[in-house]
Amino acid sequence: MKIFEQHESNVRSYCRNFPTVFNKAKNSIIYSESQEYIDFLAGAGALNYGHNNDYIKQKVIDYLNADAIAHGLDFYTLAKEQFISKFFSSILNPKNLDYRLQFCGPTGTNAVEAALKLARKIKQRTGIFSFMGAFHGMTTGSLSITGNKKIRAGIFGIANDVTFMPYPYGKMANIDTLEYLESVLDDSHSGIEKPAAIIFETVQAEGGIIVASIQWMQRLRALCDRHDILLICDDIQVGCGRTGPFFSFERADIVPDLVILSKSISGYGFPMSLLLIKPKLDIWKAGEHNGTFRGNQLAFVGATAALEYRGNIGLEKEVKLKEFFLKNFLNEKIKSIDEKIEIRGIGMIWGIDLGKFNDPMLVKNIADHCFDLGLIIERVGRNDTVLKILPPLNIEMPILQKGCSIIQKAFIDCLIQKSSSNSELEKIGI
Repeated sequence: MKIFEQHESNVRSYCRNFPTVFNKAKNSIIYSESQEYIDFLAGAGALNYGHNNDYIKQKVIDYLNADAIAHGLDFYTLAKEQFISKFFSSILNPKNLDYRLQFCGPTGTNAVEAALKLARKIKQRTGIFSFMGAFHGMTTGSLSITGNKKIRAGIFGIANDVTFMPYPYGKMANIDTLEYLESVLDDSHSGIEKPAAIIFETVQAEGGIIVASIQWMQRLRALCDRHDILLICDDIQVGCGRTGPFFSFERADIVPDLVILSKSISGYGFPMSLLLIKPKLDIWKAGEHNGTFRGNQLAFVGATAALEYRGNIGLEKEVKLKEFFLKNFLNEKIKSIDEKIEIRGIGMIWGIDLGKFNDPMLVKNIADHCFDLGLIIERVGRNDTVLKILPPLNIEMPILQKGCSIIQKAFIDCLIQKSSSNSELEKIGI
């Protein structure tokens, strides 16, 4: 690993937590030269269909072998046509959703920037409301609506007229967060102007796996309607089936004005981002927001194949079955270890919150021990005190069970090390 440490920028991140050289991956397993690892990270949500999915891979290989268009700006291409057609026929039309598709630059933050820019253009207002705990990306506009102070440091205080509102979590769960938001809008002396848009995540993933309630989302939609504010749903990490249905907001039976997709939309880990726009809001002029790589043809091919694949295997039902297993396992086998452990999640994104231990090193030790035992798992949330379970949606059940067993062993091993008395050992059932 010396070559990376010597020549790669200090900005590198994931590799510091998983210090080995990987050389192969298939389905839910990643391999190094000496060990295999169950993947509970899934490309930070970019690999919902696993590594090197056979069905998607073959479609991409066929496309490459045909010498088809590899790079196309925003030209009309067959690959784009096939994706648009499949996206409407299998996703939007059955759900009675009417959106225009804007193909943005290759990462989620590009689509976030487009959404903010378009919202301000539509409403002719500069303000944006975001929520405490939010994460929306690493470019300047996206950072301005991201709550994490550590990563916001990169914008040197540029706020871009953003106001953070309380999300129903922690101490803020004890207040009516939307009543507070509405009070701000109604109060002529609040000092806060009406925003162009409110951007939200149905599940704050990087914020610690905080799941918004159905009622809260429905009230947020109604609030935006009353005050002539656009509602933007960032579905980058928890869309594409992560919570069960294709869009995470479907469970609340709401329709956002703008929807942001990226990560697993391409199906194979290819860079791709997409902004869904209600037709009446599509007021862009030609070329007003563009990018050299907004026509990633391999991503279109992978995305079309992914939509076919999820339909072929009945993925939504599969996610619900695995959600049932994860919920029961985490509450029965992990939460029962210590009363300070909190479990949160939905679909196939779950968090084990150890914040009440007031020991960030405990969480790191557990994650590191999981890696030693052959499991890749990430830490998120305030002070990185939440272990995030994010496996591929199509992970084989025996592998999912094995990965969860590794978590259980890591917890017991690390808590034994932390324990200093027989009574504490008895408390965790040892």
